[in-house]
Amino acid sequence: MIKNSIISSISQQEKEENRGSVEFQIFNFTNKIRRLTSHLELHKKDYLSQRGLRKILGKRQRLLSYFSKKNKVRYKELINQLDIRESKTR
Repeated sequence: MIKNSIISSISQQEKEENRGSVEFQIFNFTNKIRRLTSHLELHKKDYLSQRGLRKILGKRQRLLSYFSKKNKVRYKELINQLDIRESKTR
């Protein structure tokens, strides 16, 4: 199985201090999403992992929309840093 490189943009000290912050949670969900997508490329019929991926995507989406309302500048920086698309607004 091919392992994706995990984003190491947040230092170890910051990880220990800010585990509950919205940015850290989005960062963790993004790492989990990337690991699951690489797993699903090899195991296409793993439906439980597909379900887990959809759940994590939903959680990350809700956190991203909350974060964009709270702090638009930091939201833009985080989106660029993690290299993910900006969410669509309704």
